[in-house]
This record gives sequence, structure tokens and C-alpha cells, in this order.
Amino acid sequence: MKTIKTYIAKTENITRKWHLVDADRQVLGRLAVKVADILRGKSKKIYSNDVDCGDFVVVTNVKGLVLTGKKLEQKMDWTYSGYPGGLKLTPYSKLMEKNPERAFRIAVKGMLPDNKLAARQMRRLRIFKDDKHTHGAQLVNNA
Repeated sequence: MKTIKTYIAKTENITRKWHLVDADRQVLGRLAVKVADILRGKSKKIYSNDVDCGDFVVVTNVKGLVLTGKKLEQKMDWTYSGYPGGLKLTPYSKLMEKNPERAFRIAVKGMLPDNKLAARQMRRLRIFKDDKHTHGAQLVNNA
């Protein structure tokens, strides 16, 4: 009888690349799915869902993200202090004007698993409001 061998990725064998993503005139949710897949490493042959094998992602021009339908008026960002009456609701129309980086970070985090790997993967995400970023050296060496 022949046995089947399964490859299990090891953290020391993983090589990480840097990806530059331009978010100008992209739909928020659709771009967040692509970025979350890169952060998780789902496009790699050695992907395992229990091993952190994703890449670094630099997202620029987040101020140009688009929301479809009535999400700008109806969708809300909420924070809760833990105290009675401590709920703060912010419509996405204001959030996209003031802090589009937060809106994109929330969308990507929601598409990652709810475990310790997600926190590690979110540390590899760099978000910038416009096209100026501080990671030019990493992107040139990795091309």
C-alpha cells in the first residue's frame, strides 16, 4: 500500500515579498479581499492555514477608495468604551473623509481569521492615504 505524503510549511522556509497596491478608484471590499489573500499567503503553493506564510503589502492612495450602493450613508463605524452610553457611531461618509486608512484596515481585518495569526498578518499591512510611502527600498529590492 502506498502512503500519501503531505507537505507542511515551516516558518523558516518562508520567503516574504513586498507588494505595492494602488487603491485609487478601487471598490473597498473587493480590494480588501485581494489584500487579505496576499497577507495570508493563499496564492502560494506552500499555503497552510495554520502557518503564517503571507507577504508584506503596501497600499497607497486609500483616499480614492469607492463604496458601492448607499454604504456611504448607511454603513457605520462604531467604537464602544465599555461604559453605559459609551457607543460612538460614525457614518462612513465622515470616516472616508477623515480617516480612510481606518476604514480599509477594518475591512481587511474582517476578512482574516479571528485568531492570533490575524494579528501577526495585520502587522505586515502598511496603509498610506496618498501615493507617498516610506517603503521604497523594500519594494525595489524585492522586484
